[in-house]
Amino acid sequence: MHFHKIRWEPSTTLIDFGSFGIHYYSLMFVIAFVVGYAMMKKMYIKEKVSTDGLDPMLNYIVIATLLGARLGHVIFYDWAYYKNHLAEILLPIATKADGSIAFVGFSGLASHGAAISILLGIIIYQRNHPYKPLLWMLDRLIIPTTLGAALVRIGNFFNSEIVGNYTGNNFGVVFVNRGEFLPRHPAQLYESIGYFALFFVLRYLYRTQPNRPNGFLLGVFMAVLFTIRFLVEFVKESQGGFETFLPALSTGQWLSVPLVIAGVFMVIKSQKKPDHV
Repeated sequence: MHFHKIRWEPSTTLIDFGSFGIHYYSLMFVIAFVVGYAMMKKMYIKEKVSTDGLDPMLNYIVIATLLGARLGHVIFYDWAYYKNHLAEILLPIATKADGSIAFVGFSGLASHGAAISILLGIIIYQRNHPYKPLLWMLDRLIIPTTLGAALVRIGNFFNSEIVGNYTGNNFGVVFVNRGEFLPRHPAQLYESIGYFALFFVLRYLYRTQPNRPNGFLLGVFMAVLFTIRFLVEFVKESQGGFETFLPALSTGQWLSVPLVIAGVFMVIKSQKKPDHV
């Protein structure tokens, strides 16, 4: 069969300074945080809410995102390795076969861990800055968060990581810098397109009715985003984790199911509860 293949072998580095460089993946995170901050500020100004609390909120979110994503990867996907290399969990190092230490950066981040940690981070933030209800904050925060998730998946595509399964369809991407010759599903782009679409839906819902019951937009976000993740997992290469003893679904799917259920519950619950929660 003839494949309409796209050969993908980009440099993962945007600017190389020799001993260090600016990587596309890191750049996507920076753009997500900068644009997200600007969007939140615009929403706060529109709703006549003081923006004084946005700087500390950004600090909470950055720390929660990076820490949670890292711990999520370690716990959900690669605990068998990290339980014997605890220092490598939070340090960008790796122990070589000869016992020497090498600087390798962080190569494992998990979106489910980031989602959980951001929620916990905002809970702590809101207790220290209770100018608005928790769900009010989260309903607005998830809009730039969805955009950030889409950008991060583009970063994964540049890194040729979190790839899809090999495909026999007439379309596929050959990740040449992985040493491959056969086309795969561009699973990162499938997710990114889905997240971009969700971002525009959430922004539309917010703009057309900003006073929706608290928790509604958060529920839509959780239900739809993790449904997208669940579906894309069917064409994504296994990333390991606990699917070896729960083989019916991938690790990403098992982690997505409770979040989808929680999202649906929140949408229903938001229609029945007062807005002060």
